[in-house]
Amino acid sequence: MASTRRLAAILAADVAGYSRLVGADEEGTLAALNTLRRELSDPKIKLHHGRIVKTTGDGLLVEFGSVVDAVRCAVEVQREMAARNAGVLAQRRIEFRIGINLGDIIIAEDNDIHGDGVNVAARLEGIAEPGGICVSGTVRDHIGSRLDLNFDDLGEQVLKNIARPVRVYRVRVATITADQPVPRPALALPDKPSIAVLPFANLSGDPEQEYFVDGMVEETITALSRIRWLFVIARNSSFTYKGRTVDVKQVGRELGVRYVLEGAVRKSGYRVRITGQLIDAETGVHLWADRFDGSLEDVFDLQDKIALSVAGVIEPALLTAEMRRSAARPMPDLTAYDLYLRALAVLFPLTKEGLFEALGLLKQAIAIDPRYGVALSWAAFCHMQLVHQGWAQAAQMNRYKATDLARQALSENGGGKICHGGGGIVPL
Repeated sequence: MASTRRLAAILAADVAGYSRLVGADEEGTLAALNTLRRELSDPKIKLHHGRIVKTTGDGLLVEFGSVVDAVRCAVEVQREMAARNAGVLAQRRIEFRIGINLGDIIIAEDNDIHGDGVNVAARLEGIAEPGGICVSGTVRDHIGSRLDLNFDDLGEQVLKNIARPVRVYRVRVATITADQPVPRPALALPDKPSIAVLPFANLSGDPEQEYFVDGMVEETITALSRIRWLFVIARNSSFTYKGRTVDVKQVGRELGVRYVLEGAVRKSGYRVRITGQLIDAETGVHLWADRFDGSLEDVFDLQDKIALSVAGVIEPALLTAEMRRSAARPMPDLTAYDLYLRALAVLFPLTKEGLFEALGLLKQAIAIDPRYGVALSWAAFCHMQLVHQGWAQAAQMNRYKATDLARQALSENGGGKICHGGGGIVPL
């Protein structure tokens, strides 16, 4: 097969001092990197229309169709990393080095990329400072004055295994030192619903109960993380608000979440009461509140039961809130996720008109995101219902489409045996 070539902006990144960090705390470093990918780098790359080509233990290779998008993404990531590292001991900081190049690339059959355009980006990343960004002269020329950034000309640099010297520029990224106050920047909301579970308040007056209160939050975060369509902020980020009086709207902006779960724990003898409330971080509106009582005879069993109960009642409350939010959005602004929500809203109770309308919305969602597993599974469900209800004009064609969509949905859901859609299981 002939090679496919195209011009692209390539971003290469790695973690400075990765071996040292892993040697000092392997589990903590890997957990922190996973959190950074989930909360920062992956959402930023998606926001700026990048495609993650591959990842290594400490590295990342990303393709962008636009140089402006690539540089803007890199700058936002480095600025947020500087904010997160403020106050962290230098030897424990995770800092990225980033290199960006614009060049011709070769696309392999597995969608990996090769060529000088990639090699130069990797070498630029190698000479970047921790927390810094180096770009090629080609990138600098294409940026022009389109971004409000300053560049330092580092001159012609001889890069390893690159035939000719490359003009290199360093992007000036405003740094934040550990003793400076840090205004946390607002993060963009991910496409799917997102939630942060704030540290619960200990109303018992007993500092020794903090372990139980914090454990309750961790169990709740774990339970919510099992809801596949929900983006849950990691404990490391939400616990930065522990012991602070916070404004929910501010938390939503700083963590990039649409919903916030607050709670409190009160202990009396061997009895404990846990209260929780779910808040829309954009509007401050309370969506749900409840309380749970239990006995401290088996602390871990109690934490697990209450966490599962909280997750169970929050899931339908979130889905209802998301449907209302989507219904209020104008049609031109709808994402694949919004279209999926609108399809669910009109699908039940089953009617011929509602089924066709839902299928039309799901087709639009799949056109936007062909790998959207939950939309694929519900579209398969709709096609089969047309057959079962006797509303199909060409039943065999609907069966074929249902089978094909179901296979795609199972593939996108990791090869599982069932596909979950919203609050139920889609029969495939």
